[in-house]
Amino acid sequence: MVKAEATLEGELIENRVIVPGDAGVQLYAESGYGKPLPEEKPDRLELELVEAAYLLEKGKLNVFVKEAKKKQALKFEDVMKAGAESTTQFHSQFMVFRDLRDRGYVVKTGFKFGAHFRVYERGVKLVAGPKSPHEHTKFVVHCVPEEAAFSLPEMSRAVRLAHNIRATFVWAVVDKEGEPTYYEIQRLTP
Repeated sequence: MVKAEATLEGELIENRVIVPGDAGVQLYAESGYGKPLPEEKPDRLELELVEAAYLLEKGKLNVFVKEAKKKQALKFEDVMKAGAESTTQFHSQFMVFRDLRDRGYVVKTGFKFGAHFRVYERGVKLVAGPKSPHEHTKFVVHCVPEEAAFSLPEMSRAVRLAHNIRATFVWAVVDKEGEPTYYEIQRLTP
């Protein structure tokens, strides 16, 4: 008999979704979603809105807000709206996140590398401590809608940071139909 996957439940608090209990922590251990908190003996999982929207769309997470001590369920559109209100170009980020996750990659935030996401090879389990070469960040991905303007110095800085950690920098351009196109950008030194 095949065991059915339980749907997790998380509460939207500001611009994060908190999933309490061991089931959320297990989701991180198995699939790399979110961040277990506290670091020592975690008892909950903190999800970025892009992760919560993806899991909600896939039917793996129910999201609610508490109003007057009552839980009010949120729809996918509500979480996308919350993301758009708190994050610039959230729709583009979601489309790229969804595409990469659907392809089997582990996707985490990449802000400290000057981009939206850092991407790990398929099947990598995120663990603390020394890592083998395939467990390191493979790509650093920045997402933009096709009509967006961008700063070349900003792009150059992100490419350098990606190369410093031996990752490939990827510029993900999302068209009006929501389809991402990926461009690898390299730094050439004469």
